[in-house]
Amino acid sequence: MFVISGVGILSIPYALSQGGWLTLIVFLLVAILCWYTGLLLRRCTDAHPLIKSYPDIGELAFGYKGRALVSILMYLELYLVAMEFLILEGDNLDKLFPNMDFKIGSLKIGGRQAFVQLTALIILPKTWLKSLGVLAYVSAAGVLASVILPCCVLWVGAVDAVGFHTRGLLLNWGGMPTAISLIAFCYCGHAVLPTLYISMKDRSQFSKVLLVCFVKAPLTTDQWPFYAT
Repeated sequence: MFVISGVGILSIPYALSQGGWLTLIVFLLVAILCWYTGLLLRRCTDAHPLIKSYPDIGELAFGYKGRALVSILMYLELYLVAMEFLILEGDNLDKLFPNMDFKIGSLKIGGRQAFVQLTALIILPKTWLKSLGVLAYVSAAGVLASVILPCCVLWVGAVDAVGFHTRGLLLNWGGMPTAISLIAFCYCGHAVLPTLYISMKDRSQFSKVLLVCFVKAPLTTDQWPFYAT
């Protein structure tokens, strides 16, 4: 899935800096809530043998209108998250490789826009896969990146002495909305949970998979399909 690619490695520390150390309580509550609702989704999926996706659950609960509403909300969420990550990737690559603007005839394409389009073209073939289990092999790159990034952060902080200069606040109400939104974003994978469950070879391990994923989600949420096998 995606859903998210290790976004919490840097966003969770930033969330703590905005909301204070007591934000960790919110962090724990959101994790427990998402884990429990994931188990509820498994129960809903097991309620009928024809349920294969989130819209199927909506139809079983509320009929055709429920299916339509769930489909609209789910696909809108996935679309907006995908767009957000494309923009994020374009911004990051533009900072790593600045001044990459080029022209095609009279059309000038900025480096940031070019990186967004290039990233989209690279990711596009993954959307053609029918089984999430196949994505486990693709996720190996995400696992590697999730290991390298904390090492880089540790090196910059411990060796290059960047950061670690303040103790932070216990609670900052002004930054709490930002902190809560960042924490919630790290757990926004429910849209694919039914499909993930259906794709598992051993569905009895789903609760353990959820537990591991929600414990590690803020750090390596791109590894969900890796655990699905």
